[in-house]
Amino acid sequence: MPVRQTIDEGRVPVKVYTNEVEASARQQLVNLSQLSIVHHHVAAMPDVHTGIGATVGSVIATHRAIIPAAVGVDIGCGMIATRTSLTANDLDEPRLKRVFEQISRDVPVGRDQHKEGRVLTGAAKPFGRSLSKILDRHPQLQKRFPRTQNWVCQMGTLGGGNHFIEVCLDEASQVWVMLHSGSRGIGNAIGTYFIELARRDAERRELHLPDRDLAYFEEGAEHFGDYIAAVGWAQGYAAANRHAMVELVLDALRRHLPPFEVTREVVNCHHNYVEREHHYGADVWVTRKGAIRARQGEFGIIPGSMGARSYIVRGKGSAESFQSCAHGAGRRMSRTQAQKTFTPQDLAAQTAGVVCRKDRGVLDEIPGAYKSIDEVMANQDDLVEVAHTLKQVICVKG
Repeated sequence: MPVRQTIDEGRVPVKVYTNEVEASARQQLVNLSQLSIVHHHVAAMPDVHTGIGATVGSVIATHRAIIPAAVGVDIGCGMIATRTSLTANDLDEPRLKRVFEQISRDVPVGRDQHKEGRVLTGAAKPFGRSLSKILDRHPQLQKRFPRTQNWVCQMGTLGGGNHFIEVCLDEASQVWVMLHSGSRGIGNAIGTYFIELARRDAERRELHLPDRDLAYFEEGAEHFGDYIAAVGWAQGYAAANRHAMVELVLDALRRHLPPFEVTREVVNCHHNYVEREHHYGADVWVTRKGAIRARQGEFGIIPGSMGARSYIVRGKGSAESFQSCAHGAGRRMSRTQAQKTFTPQDLAAQTAGVVCRKDRGVLDEIPGAYKSIDEVMANQDDLVEVAHTLKQVICVKG
């Protein structure tokens, strides 16, 4: 479907790919559209919902400036997926349970990290020198790393919240590995640190912003170059983190399933990030906050929730969306509301046929707390086409 509605209450229009936008998210979109730095229009994806400062599911092109809070604190968060030569015939419930347990042992989740002797030093090593340069310029960043956390030990770890690892079957019963994660504690530290710097800078300059979380760095300003270096580092680390985890998961499969090969090149895409692009006649900074890039022919990943389908998609290069599409189903209720609304019995029913946790500890991630992925896909059929449809048989939650 094309743009469903246009909001004309700011300096530029907001083009929205759904008819359903909660009041708080709508106000955030209006706030964005009032900023002098925003280029041409704001695009809101079908999974749009309230975020911090800027909505999750928004694409924001800006002239010579970046809004750190729009990029967010899980810098470079995104998806990775790869297809194997295994099929559904190679799977049975005992094998699936053993694979689930193996992944749970091999990939630290939540606040955990790799212990000494299991650290993925080779994957982390390329990031050491450039991080040292950032810390030399901003030594205060080091203080934001909890003593229990180490960015080297967190390479190849999942994190918490809505991050997950899945083993899936596609429409041809081929086995895929797919996961969702980002830049872990180091990305959070970088994000929160520069968001605070941007706020202080805006106060010093007496910028009149509709929301303090829309504070921005302009090109040439004191911290702009440092932020670009730091956010680029975190985005690279996030992509490497996902790739390292895929290798751990594939190794877990090899221990309990018949021999196989990887038959499709990995799709590895961010959905919380910023980069330089050309749109509507100008070179601009494009922030995708809960959105993926969908250039003509480019592959991306749009996951559902724990019990819903996910999609490998091919972009159509839509100009109005800044060559973007949704990054998932999007929440329709808060974590607290989900905990109050559903029971573990509801979770078991909604994840039937999936080997996963079914206890109260992951109740906030129940499929019923999310929008319909099918509706999200229907609202963006002019942005992407479906290449593969995936249904999980294993889900490891953070």
